[in-house]
Amino acid sequence: MKHSNFKTNVHNLVLAAMFLALALVLPFLTGQIPQIGGMLLPMHLPVFLCSLICGWQYGAVVGFVAPLMRMALFGMPPLVAAVAMAFELAAYGGIAGFLYNRSRWQCVVALYRALLAAMVGGRIVWAAVRVVMTGVASVPFTWQIFLTEALVNAIPGIILQLVFIPVLMVALDRTGMVRFRREQAGTQAAGN
Repeated sequence: MKHSNFKTNVHNLVLAAMFLALALVLPFLTGQIPQIGGMLLPMHLPVFLCSLICGWQYGAVVGFVAPLMRMALFGMPPLVAAVAMAFELAAYGGIAGFLYNRSRWQCVVALYRALLAAMVGGRIVWAAVRVVMTGVASVPFTWQIFLTEALVNAIPGIILQLVFIPVLMVALDRTGMVRFRREQAGTQAAGN
């Protein structure tokens, strides 16, 4: 039993490292045009996938580390944005992975519930961090700035996430690489 847990932990750690590497590299695809990168949100995809496949702990850590590491290595995003993104992506990873792994049936419906809740929660965390940071810097953070940056500019990225992530998870389920979990009737009766 301990050998199986060790093997699972090593497997998840390797996958989390791969998702972290993807989070560092994907922004280069849109890096030449910053407006497109801000709209497609390329760092979000690996964080969501990491949390759904490896668990909320891995997703939260990868989400927190990715923007800070990218800022340290490549100078982008700028420090203020990187700190706010670190908390935002950590919330995405933590919320999505927690809700998805706690659902009775891991299916597309549970996947959408987890993604939508994480998107709302992550944006609230991002706004809270920005309010604190702008309060220290004496720069106002208005409701209009929040709506523009968190929603209006992010619509293409949100659509991409809501289409790509479920399609990829279904494909992984069909190939047997990552299985949707379904609670059995006998297991439910035994738990009562």
